[in-house]
Amino acid sequence: MQTIRNGSFPSPARAIRYSLSTFIALCLVAFSVASQQSKPAASKSVVMTALEEELKRAQQILKQKGEPAPYLIGYQLTETHYNVVSATRGALQNSDGGKLRQLDVDVRVGDYQLDNTHRVSGGGGYAGGGGQAIPVSIEDDLDAIKSAIWMETDRKYKSAVERLIQIKANQTIKVEEEDKSADLSRETPQTAILPTVSISFTAQQRAEWEKKIKEWSALLNQYPEILESSVMLSAEGVNKYHVSTEGAMLQHGNTHSRITINARTKAEDGMELYRYETFDAMTPDRLPKAEIIIAAIQKMAKDLIALRNAPMIEPYTGPAILSGRASGVFFHEIFGHRIEGHRQKDEDGGQTFTKQVNKPILPAFISVYDDPTLQRLKTAEGDVDLNGYYQFDDEGVKTQRVTVVENGLLKNFLMSRSPIKGFSNSNGHGRKSAGLRAVGRQGNLIVESSQTVSEVKLREMLIEECKKQGKPFGLIFSDISGGFTNTSRGGPQSFQVTPVMVYRVFTDGRPDELVRGVDLIGTPLVSFSKILATSNQPEVFNGVCGAESGWVPVSAVAPSILTAQIEVQKKPKSNDRLPILPPPGQEKPASR
Repeated sequence: MQTIRNGSFPSPARAIRYSLSTFIALCLVAFSVASQQSKPAASKSVVMTALEEELKRAQQILKQKGEPAPYLIGYQLTETHYNVVSATRGALQNSDGGKLRQLDVDVRVGDYQLDNTHRVSGGGGYAGGGGQAIPVSIEDDLDAIKSAIWMETDRKYKSAVERLIQIKANQTIKVEEEDKSADLSRETPQTAILPTVSISFTAQQRAEWEKKIKEWSALLNQYPEILESSVMLSAEGVNKYHVSTEGAMLQHGNTHSRITINARTKAEDGMELYRYETFDAMTPDRLPKAEIIIAAIQKMAKDLIALRNAPMIEPYTGPAILSGRASGVFFHEIFGHRIEGHRQKDEDGGQTFTKQVNKPILPAFISVYDDPTLQRLKTAEGDVDLNGYYQFDDEGVKTQRVTVVENGLLKNFLMSRSPIKGFSNSNGHGRKSAGLRAVGRQGNLIVESSQTVSEVKLREMLIEECKKQGKPFGLIFSDISGGFTNTSRGGPQSFQVTPVMVYRVFTDGRPDELVRGVDLIGTPLVSFSKILATSNQPEVFNGVCGAESGWVPVSAVAPSILTAQIEVQKKPKSNDRLPILPPPGQEKPASR
């Protein structure tokens, strides 16, 4: 199951927050950011030296004493410099910063065609697909870092030998696999020693951020209906170091900053209602100004109060418009995960598009590409930084733009170094969290249309389609919080998108009506066939996506879409009543 979220999620260290919420950065406070753009040259770090020296030693010894010897050894160390400031109701919750290093060791025995990572038929998953990264000293102590590498290399080698024996035994008792592609593609080793990045606060900068975050969180105190709320700043620099016996040698990094605003209330019938707002940027000077954040907080609060009083919608099927952000998540979930390369040879997967190359899978006016090389995108609201930007993937392959659908026809898949029939090489989409094995994942998924109309015209077309179908109203999904999908054969090939702001648009001219309690559901092939038109204004959804290789930052870019048929179901709700005790300092319970 895959998920994209617009809220916070746990990271390897408690303080590392990759929430899909946006970060707002005050230009009043300067970060100390070391970035690739600001440094003309780079030197090899102690980490790179440790990785190279231990790799050379492990290769020599295991070549002599290994039985069998590894055909490939790869090391990746992820170094994260993080800062977190969070507050609720005007009081500081957390103010922390630090550094974390995590080691991944990949030892492969066998050969490129068949090795210890091969998926076992009938279950068992991918070898090395789960587990935890190994913590490494945060000091530049060469011997301490090499010691951690040595122990993990020994453990991974022994495990790899055992696994390969199991795989070969499995092949003698199971039916022949349909896709006999190799377990690892042969790629040109990349070498690049780029400047490392970091984010740090001075004492004064931290104090200024704490003051601002507390002030913003206090704005929600004037709304007793809001039961819980928080505002969080997260800023981090992530460096990745990669070496392998194939000759790869990479040192590179990215910075990211975000402000996350969360708020929760409850309706009289017990339904939990949430709103999230997030602001993301690569560097602090690109984050919104304070007045934009304040306006967003005030709008969130008013939206929640309106949702408490909004009617609950009944299950519905009919025409709808998905705003650009909602459309982006829609494509990410129902389409993006199904064109990730490794799923095409997973015999436990649905393989929706495996045999559809050069066949129509979307309307002819829609094209889709994934381009992790894009740092930002120009929209009607200005240049927007994209979460899914990266220079090299987690298998050491340089990123590239991949045209997935051209004029409705499927052309390609998002490939890691796990080949599939007809696609023998990676295109730079092997991604993962520390401790997991990389698979093909989305980066910046971008939907383009050659059949566009204005937002006003798209609304008119929605009403016309409702009248054509005899529906008294259609729906507009203006904001969402995330979604998830199932791609395995063990469950229905379905998706669910979680909207938070949904409006009924009536055909008789009545004003739009806000409704609540909606989950957008469906199946991919039916949903694609119902798209009628798109707007001419793309919007960006910056988020974090979770799948079998962990959490990775992503972006989804799409225009609003008009669909002839969408289905919604009732959202689950609690039976718990509103709090009996009034909020502190309030004479009445949280109700107006």
